[in-house]
Amino acid sequence: MLHLDERHLLGALDELAVIGAIEGGGCARLALTDEDRAGRDLVVGWMNALGLDVRIDAIGNVIGVRAGQENLAPVMTGSHIDTVRTGGRYDGNYGVLAGLEVVRALNAAGIVTRRPVAVAFFTNEEGARFQPDMLGSLVYAGGLDLNEAYAAADKDGHSVGDELRRIGYVGPAEPGALRPHAFVELHIEQGPILDEEKVQIGVVESVQGISWTEYTVTGVSNHAGTTPMRLRRDAGYLAASVNVFARKLAREMGGNQVATVGALTLRPNLINVVPNRAVFTVDLRNTDEAKLKDAEARVAAHIAEVAAAERVDVEASVLARFEPVIFDAGLVDRVERHARALSLSTRRMPSGAGHDAQMMQRICPTSMIFVPSVAGLSHNVREHTDAADLAAGAQVLLNLMLELAEE
Repeated sequence: MLHLDERHLLGALDELAVIGAIEGGGCARLALTDEDRAGRDLVVGWMNALGLDVRIDAIGNVIGVRAGQENLAPVMTGSHIDTVRTGGRYDGNYGVLAGLEVVRALNAAGIVTRRPVAVAFFTNEEGARFQPDMLGSLVYAGGLDLNEAYAAADKDGHSVGDELRRIGYVGPAEPGALRPHAFVELHIEQGPILDEEKVQIGVVESVQGISWTEYTVTGVSNHAGTTPMRLRRDAGYLAASVNVFARKLAREMGGNQVATVGALTLRPNLINVVPNRAVFTVDLRNTDEAKLKDAEARVAAHIAEVAAAERVDVEASVLARFEPVIFDAGLVDRVERHARALSLSTRRMPSGAGHDAQMMQRICPTSMIFVPSVAGLSHNVREHTDAADLAAGAQVLLNLMLELAEE
């Protein structure tokens, strides 16, 4: 059996983590920042050193292609290298660098597969700077117009198009021009289930649907001491009520429903002034589309009711909306089979986080492989996965990629 070099994988993860390093061992490489550019340059350099044909498309997705015996659709793996502002070193990066180790193993063994093998990293997967998240893979899969993606702007007004040009990553390739035979994404779980149950490999069957909405509430500023409660038009009160309602809603619905108010700003944000403006986000997720729609409707009804009672105005802006995705059943079965062939314990499960794989399922058979996240921590500087688990997941990826590439 062909073996993957665990030490080289761990070393590459450490080296990439230096770029954008923050206190506590984490990383801050927001999409299309100078740190992202430095990370991209490093990984592209590794692709070139492995002899890959590096292609950069118009939305900044980067794909390194290893030629096969025949000019067939490639078997593709990959993920992303951008992070949230307080990210760890494994989220996304692990899948990309493990893909490069698959190539390294094939090169070392002198194996030329029937199909080409491709390793990709996609632009702005996190959505921490630009919305929607999974932006690069969404454009790649034909779900978002390129010019619309270029127009997406961060909170400071910098657009995706301008920032791509600034860092030099507007490539000549057409997004989606290389249509894979199959796409497999290796990723840390980012949740506690595998770690709690001491299971080595998560066999991912689906990805939850995601609904991101930003609400802007306009009320009236007034003195906190002299304004009676009955006369207030408090924008902050509505925001607070939604935070509490969202938690209650998720508990009542149960199952896979989750709800989060993750961003909140108040104006004027003073201790003795009733807020006249609140801007907040609501993140709703469920593996069932009907239940996700129900949650959206119930949040909207609550906001309308409180807004009317408090006499405040509300504007809603949809930042991202993706239906749940079911991965290719045959490919999911193969992940499980290869893990068990290595005597690794497995668990079939949905993904609670969004991933580039859910976009790629639109254009080719797709699956995901999860490895445990210690204590379930992710989007956190203390994010960690044990070396043995990183190596096990990468070996499953190698064996599956090799099988797919010989079809």
